[in-house]
Amino acid sequence: MAYSGFKIPGHPDEFGGVFFGTHFVMQVWPAIDLRGGKCVRLRQGDYQQETIFALDPVTAARQFADQGATHLHIVDLEGAREGLPVNLPSVQEILEAVKIECELGGGIRDEQSVQELLGFGLTRLVIGTSALTDPEWFRSACHKYPGKLVLGIDARDGRAATDGWLNTSNVAAIELARQFANEPLAAIIYTDIATDGMMAGPNVAAMAEMQAAVDVPIVASGGVTTLEDVARLAAAGLAGCIIGRALYEGTLSLAEAIRVAKGEPLSKTH
Repeated sequence: MAYSGFKIPGHPDEFGGVFFGTHFVMQVWPAIDLRGGKCVRLRQGDYQQETIFALDPVTAARQFADQGATHLHIVDLEGAREGLPVNLPSVQEILEAVKIECELGGGIRDEQSVQELLGFGLTRLVIGTSALTDPEWFRSACHKYPGKLVLGIDARDGRAATDGWLNTSNVAAIELARQFANEPLAAIIYTDIATDGMMAGPNVAAMAEMQAAVDVPIVASGGVTTLEDVARLAAAGLAGCIIGRALYEGTLSLAEAIRVAKGEPLSKTH
């Protein structure tokens, strides 16, 4: 089953994507991972393999917006480990600095956090651990905040990981997605931990398999390094992709990635 929705040419659909004719434009979400109020990236989710890329995440957010970003993916790394949002001052500063759609993940595990964070002006929230450990709560939250919650599935060897990737469950990633496929989710972010931060390309086959398994927009995360990677994900029918380390290390241009995500051909000089 592939994602299909009511198509209004040139207008956002209910999930935030845009259709032009019958062509769905893949969204590009540049990533800002927060730790200690700084913009960092990890390798394979390992907190001991951290690289600080920008002391000021607000500057990074502004640069992404200036390069054409209309979406921003923010992760509270400490929140993911601690079980509650930690870097809220930085998140609020980002929201004040850029007027684009921002989503936040990391440590969002109760009703109060969901309500407060949406009240800050975040477009949507990414929830992973609680969906696995308390599925009934997550299901009810999806209905209370339709189109505002994203199911975050972080997979190690095809199985869902929790608590900031510190623990791996026995639940298959695709089965977890199917469990919530009929709820009013904004999307599912599917992260392949093995490729995350490794600059070796995404696991396109796994991403395409997930997109084919459920009628929910799938946003691919992990390993997007080149414009070819973006083109492959778009061709595979993914609703969106998250790009992190590659933008900070300059292996691809955000503006070019957005262009390629629209289905435009790769330039000969990229």
